[in-house]
Amino acid sequence: MSFFDSLNTSATALTAQSFRMDIISQNMANIDTTRTAEGGPYKRKTVIFKEIGENNNSFKSMFDTALNQTSSLSGVKVDRIEVDNTEGPKEYNPSHPDADADGYVEKPNVNVVEEMVNMISANRAYEANITAVNITKGVINKTLEIGR
Repeated sequence: MSFFDSLNTSATALTAQSFRMDIISQNMANIDTTRTAEGGPYKRKTVIFKEIGENNNSFKSMFDTALNQTSSLSGVKVDRIEVDNTEGPKEYNPSHPDADADGYVEKPNVNVVEEMVNMISANRAYEANITAVNITKGVINKTLEIGR
């Protein structure tokens, strides 16, 4: 694995964690949304990651393997966004426009504490990958100093 492969791997992780933070922010922004275009309250979303290069049968991958070289295809990517279809809490509010016949309004299934924990986790992963990029840059700089 070259220095640039290492930087590329960290870059994919930075992009993926940034996207994860966007989805978490979207969940928190919609914590009181009781009506969506699909009908019903907002449903919490989660990001599912997938390793890049997993089950890769591309010509480049096979060629690199045949030459005993590592493929530059490594890292992580967003595989899909999954919607959590669990039912949200119900609140008694008969004057609300989205109340059912019994006066209950179904709220989104977003838990602020859980979303904050996920946001901290995504932030820490982002910071760890920034550190990896900075360490790789330092190694590259030290390598270039050898030639002086």
